[in-house]
Amino acid sequence: MTAMTPQEAVAHLLATDPVFAVEEVDVRGVTFRAFKNIPPTVPALMAAGWERHGNGALEYLVYEDERLTYAHFCENVHLMGHAMRDELGLGQGDRVAIAMRNYPELLTLVLAISSIGATVVFVNAWWTTEELDYALRDSGARVVFADGPRLERMVPLKAELGLTLIGVRDGEAAGDHPYSALRDGGGSTDPVEVTIDTDDDFAVMYSSGTTGHPKGVVQTHRGAVNAVFSWLMQSVVAPLVEPPAPDAPDPPRPSALVVTPLFHVTATHPLFLLSLPAGAKITLMRKWDAAEAVRLMKENEITRFLGVPTQSAELMQAAREMGETLPLMDYLGSGGAKRPAAQVAELAETFPNAGIATGWGMTETNALGIGMIGEDYVKRPESAGKLHPPVQELRILDDAGNPLPPGELGEITVKSPANMRCYLNKPEATAETMQDGWLRTGDLGVVDAEGYVTILDRKKNIIIRGGENIACLDVEGALHRLPGVLEACAFSVPDDRLGEAVGAVVQLAEGASMTQQEMAAALEGHMASFKIPQHLWTQREPLMRGATDKIDRRGIRTACLDRMEART
Repeated sequence: MTAMTPQEAVAHLLATDPVFAVEEVDVRGVTFRAFKNIPPTVPALMAAGWERHGNGALEYLVYEDERLTYAHFCENVHLMGHAMRDELGLGQGDRVAIAMRNYPELLTLVLAISSIGATVVFVNAWWTTEELDYALRDSGARVVFADGPRLERMVPLKAELGLTLIGVRDGEAAGDHPYSALRDGGGSTDPVEVTIDTDDDFAVMYSSGTTGHPKGVVQTHRGAVNAVFSWLMQSVVAPLVEPPAPDAPDPPRPSALVVTPLFHVTATHPLFLLSLPAGAKITLMRKWDAAEAVRLMKENEITRFLGVPTQSAELMQAAREMGETLPLMDYLGSGGAKRPAAQVAELAETFPNAGIATGWGMTETNALGIGMIGEDYVKRPESAGKLHPPVQELRILDDAGNPLPPGELGEITVKSPANMRCYLNKPEATAETMQDGWLRTGDLGVVDAEGYVTILDRKKNIIIRGGENIACLDVEGALHRLPGVLEACAFSVPDDRLGEAVGAVVQLAEGASMTQQEMAAALEGHMASFKIPQHLWTQREPLMRGATDKIDRRGIRTACLDRMEART
């Protein structure tokens, strides 16, 4: 087979493979390019992948000593779908929350909830009771599936919000209903019969913004499945660009290790949802441990690893110490935060059979966006890659919204059917972000003549700590509630392990004092631990301000980091 360029391979598939045919569609008055023949909804992905999963016979889901075939997994989905409808009275338009660590039940529930036409509300498992209160009020979810620790945090909210709590695993005894009893209550293993439109809501995922509270990103079925098939197309393009040798053995079955929380798109969409039509096996980790990850990757023949850059670095270190190269791994991706450029060549050397990859996407885009892999990435470790074809469009805009030519810095703006429908209950924020189908990402970057995008800064004040988005105003709001704090400013501090850590400077009132440890103790229980500043500066004088009398966040950050560097 003659090798094609990536552009030739995409054009070839669009012209010859009906699975990847595209058409123009009208969605809420906006015209998009979208896949024509793909499954219309997220639960329909199960049937689409049936043959690739050995007609249900292949092992699909692994968690510790638990192993499920694809058929058994799908039966669990249908059993729970019927139980939700018949026992809990749930149906189309209802919002149902999931709050737990990465258990197999979480995957089952995503598909069961969406299969009855309800909307999945993904709850951050690290949130405190106060943060859970906000999300449940905002989403209107009144039925929550939760494990023990999350259920315990929700009990204080139960009466006021009228919650029905379904206990999962270590929460079964404390909930209104135990999950296992609902699932095994004698329902049907056939799919629930319901008509779901492709533009109906699939999920609400919370993503930090520049305001104090997180924004509920509303994703549709069309958005999620178009993202999934954009990634699936990349796996078909790859052998056309780099044809295997004539005598090469068949590639191993795709198999993914999930190491990031399933309440984020990095894990749900390009790993879990993609696994359904791709015929891939899924292995879940209870808790991140690099040496355990190496062991699981060998045991379960993992081919695909996608985590935050910290996890890539720790996996590399553990593999070196254990003398492993993980030869079956063909994809080592990074999401949630930018990988340090120096790490790229090291990873390629440690894992010679793996394509080292990077990606940029957002909750607002169903994780679809920009990426690259292999030699392209090794040559351009500072870049985020190229736009994934074929349904996306990209522009770099100036502050007035005008398109900029290649090489000029502006706001990265994308259009595709994978873009969110809206921010839940936030019409002004939606109008500011979504304009005629184009999503203004808040990230600043440049695109070169070949289409490679380099992200240089963020317009929105977000700290990305190990893949977790933290709003500066959220941190500042919590600091302002502490006694003696007159002003506060939060910002990112470079961190070798996590990429960024949370730093803050506060102006204290006369006579007040505060150490980092005292601040952390005071904030514990009021905000998730990953948001609490790890670096604290205190002062008596007002915080630095710019010409418009707004706090000069960049100037403050530079001064504090200079002081830190001088101390070290």
